[in-house]
Amino acid sequence: MMQDDKKHQLDDFLQGIEKRAFKIAEFAVSDPDEALDLVQNSMIKLVQRYSAKNPDEWTLLFYRILQNEIKDWKRKAWVRGWFLGRQDSEVDELVEKSIYAKPEQPLQQADIADKIHTAIGKLPQRQQQVFLLRCWEGLDIKQTAKVMGCSSGSVKTHYSRALAFLQNCLQGEDL
Repeated sequence: MMQDDKKHQLDDFLQGIEKRAFKIAEFAVSDPDEALDLVQNSMIKLVQRYSAKNPDEWTLLFYRILQNEIKDWKRKAWVRGWFLGRQDSEVDELVEKSIYAKPEQPLQQADIADKIHTAIGKLPQRQQQVFLLRCWEGLDIKQTAKVMGCSSGSVKTHYSRALAFLQNCLQGEDL
């Protein structure tokens, strides 16, 4: 049985990570229901297998589990013949606006947020996941490499390519 203090720490950890993890999974699988299932499965596995671990280790363990859940889901989807790629017709056309929005222009900021969201969705999966783990979660290169199951050099390459792609998108060259 888990100590009450550790149980509260784990509950707080899961509540704190839930929304960000959902967004990462949603970008990866493009289906909110499936993304929610992946996050919930990841949380269950973390609790069942690693709740006794040091709380400092939970973030990396959780994201490693989530990455594996996403990979498994994609493998199953491939076997069933589902095509997960987005069709050009499904991507909404974005309004051309300057990326240099001023705070007093909330409508323009919303357009930029849409542009960023769309651009992140167009990234190849590995670049997308590295970008989200590095930028949204604040993981360093070494932590991201551990979560993704790849080398630090690979993380640097994926991150650099993601940033270049996003910069082009936000300059209106790729969307």
